[in-house]
Amino acid sequence: MIYVILGLLLLFIAVILIRTAMFRPRADVQAEQTAVAFDRDAAVSALQALIRCKTVSYYDPAQEDDAEFEKLIDLLPTLYPHVFSACTLTRLPDRALLFRWPGKSSDAPSVMMAHYDVVPVEEANWEKPPFSAIIEDGVLWGRGSLDTKVTFNAILFAANTQIAQGFVPDQDIYFAFSGGEEVNGMGAVRIVDWFRENHVQPALVVDEGGAVVEGVFPGVKAPCGLIGIAEKGMMNVTFSVASQGGHASAPKPHTPIGVLSRACCAMENHPFPMHLTRPAAEMFDTLGRRSSFLYRMIFANLWLFSGVLDMLAKSSGGEMNALLRTTVAFTQASGSAAPNVIPPSASMTANLRLNPADSIASATERIRRTVGDDSITLTVGSSMEPSPISETNCPAWDKVARAVASTWPGCIVSPYLMVQCSDSRHYRDLSNHVYRFSAMDLTAAERATIHGNNERIRLETAHRAVEFYLRLMGQC
Repeated sequence: MIYVILGLLLLFIAVILIRTAMFRPRADVQAEQTAVAFDRDAAVSALQALIRCKTVSYYDPAQEDDAEFEKLIDLLPTLYPHVFSACTLTRLPDRALLFRWPGKSSDAPSVMMAHYDVVPVEEANWEKPPFSAIIEDGVLWGRGSLDTKVTFNAILFAANTQIAQGFVPDQDIYFAFSGGEEVNGMGAVRIVDWFRENHVQPALVVDEGGAVVEGVFPGVKAPCGLIGIAEKGMMNVTFSVASQGGHASAPKPHTPIGVLSRACCAMENHPFPMHLTRPAAEMFDTLGRRSSFLYRMIFANLWLFSGVLDMLAKSSGGEMNALLRTTVAFTQASGSAAPNVIPPSASMTANLRLNPADSIASATERIRRTVGDDSITLTVGSSMEPSPISETNCPAWDKVARAVASTWPGCIVSPYLMVQCSDSRHYRDLSNHVYRFSAMDLTAAERATIHGNNERIRLETAHRAVEFYLRLMGQC
């Protein structure tokens, strides 16, 4: 009997090792070898002009400076004159700008997106003035240099260059720009409504999202060009408890804040279950094949090691965990106005990012079961369902992947699940070829400046953004 068990064990180990040995990298995306030419200094100068416009959006519109938004829009014909000679501009409500570049056909148009509003700054915490667009040591400083005036500029500058050279795309190309993305504005919605009303069915949509990054996947040392094929949903849930209040000197066994604390611990100690959806599965299949032996063994045998992956993700948190499950982050809380008064009501709010396998309804029900306390009232605030998952085995994906591989030679192009939100979510019913890629190669330190202090971009990164769109538009 012992020999049978030993034989089965050896067979089991052999299967794992054989599957690991066969889990080898697939063929790289075929990159173009042809160089692209454009005026690099002029591209940077145009980006500087955009950054100098203080297009800061606020949830309170009264705080916004309309003149700065109009200043940027008024600059566009000067910065990109050929675009205005060949394209039509439709201005829509909520600061939406929609350019149409007519192609040889209108059957399968492409849409290239960006937003030109930026988040507020705390100028005292910046090393350089955030709206002066100073260049030092090959780096351009300024709010919006990464998010997303760099791609706004890259799209228009690439089109301006190609139009000047006499290029006409095979299909119409639309440039869709929002001036309120940072505050979940309606600009992108207005553009999608316009597409519906005018019976425009995009064959390709590209918006901000992934980038070319290093050190984001265990065991992979090469840079990875991550293209989001879906984005997680979002919901804000407020937990509230009412009481009779009273003096803090004679509390009951559980105060409202104590009840909420117990609910918070219950949610954090019982995470949502892991769901390996297609975006994460395709990412693991692509990058796992290029990882070190240990991780290749795990990803080649997820039928066996999915529990290990789940445990590692739950214990470490961060991006890997966010790829695999709905996450819950408690972000706000309120209670009594005085330290010696039991609050008559207390609340806390959690921000959830929904895995594509979950929904607003299913997440709400799971919260109720996990908390298990009828004294807590749940109120679902602003929310959106996870996006549909776009195709990868199709010409639209191939165009974006080829442009990435050609602009950043040697990077591994991979699908991934975007854990943040973007304006492209509004295209959910308009196209199943929506891809989220910010055309930049970014270090961890550079990524940390997005929405933070000292946002800045290397000039070579700004150049490559233009190159990416030149390559992408050349295929449209």
